[in-house]
Amino acid sequence: MSETLIGLVSQYSPSGQEHGAVEWLVARMRSMGYDDAFIDNAGNAVGLMGKGGRQVILLGHIDTVPGEIPVRVENNVLYGRGAVDAKGPLAGFADAVAKAGAKDGWQFVVIGAVEEERDSEGARFAVNQYKPDFAIIGEPNQWDRMALGYKGSAWANVTVKRGQAHTASGEETAAEAAVQIWLKIKEHVDLFNADKQKVFDKLLLTLRGMESDSNDFEQWARLMVGVRLPVEVTPEDWYARLNDTVKGFEPLHVLAEPAGFAIPAWGCEKNTPLVRAFLSGIRSQGGEPRFVYKTGTADLNIVAPVWKCPAVVYGPGDSALDHTPNEHIDLGDYQKGVEVLRAALEKLTA
Repeated sequence: MSETLIGLVSQYSPSGQEHGAVEWLVARMRSMGYDDAFIDNAGNAVGLMGKGGRQVILLGHIDTVPGEIPVRVENNVLYGRGAVDAKGPLAGFADAVAKAGAKDGWQFVVIGAVEEERDSEGARFAVNQYKPDFAIIGEPNQWDRMALGYKGSAWANVTVKRGQAHTASGEETAAEAAVQIWLKIKEHVDLFNADKQKVFDKLLLTLRGMESDSNDFEQWARLMVGVRLPVEVTPEDWYARLNDTVKGFEPLHVLAEPAGFAIPAWGCEKNTPLVRAFLSGIRSQGGEPRFVYKTGTADLNIVAPVWKCPAVVYGPGDSALDHTPNEHIDLGDYQKGVEVLRAALEKLTA
């Protein structure tokens, strides 16, 4: 049952270098009896099982962070880059759909998306190609847990400029002003978080970098500010808050500019046929189902607001091992995850 997982992990595929792994997974799905398997226009691996009008999409990602780890199995544990994040969940999708087989009136779509570890180009393409009835997103959260929410994220560059001044003037420098602005941003975030009990509901702020320079007439400093967003704060809300926070530093010129892709947070509904199918599937393997809400982001954040269908995030593996040099997955847990998925799909489409 672990052949798909071991084979996929053996295809080293950091973001931007996924093509070999995509070709391997497409060939593997064809060999397992999928009705069709192909590479789409974004470079994603896609497998189709069944031809019915109702659709379940199982969206995982096939790329990994850089850093090749020799693939080996020791004591029923598989080591290798992507074993957890997120080839374990993706291989589990491919195996579970093959085991479940085609169901009357339904189509299963397994997608191995590219570029999730960067800008989610694979998911951004797929979101406009399908309109599923149910969506399962592949991320590691242990075989007996479901994730029902992922925080959003937003990045900004806050730049402070002022006219040049003599170092003996005693005037505040652009770099000193940038420090004060950072403290003001942090004060605003601390105030917002003061009455929030759960981490999922808080703003999680980080200063990822700071630089400064000057020329004959001007000096400037730039803060690289990131934030993990709760559901109640959209990226647009955050940028408005940020702009309000950096006001009041005249005569300095302060500009807050969005950087990269902003992603809204998303929380899944708990009382759905999809969640109930997973509860049953986890119990069928002797597990006690649990729910988690994650502080990171995932392709869930990209597709769920568009598809607007019941969704969950599922996959075997310990997310604490994501991106680490010791990334590994217990093959027994992987096999339980496959059986949970198979049972959930069968119950959902019965």
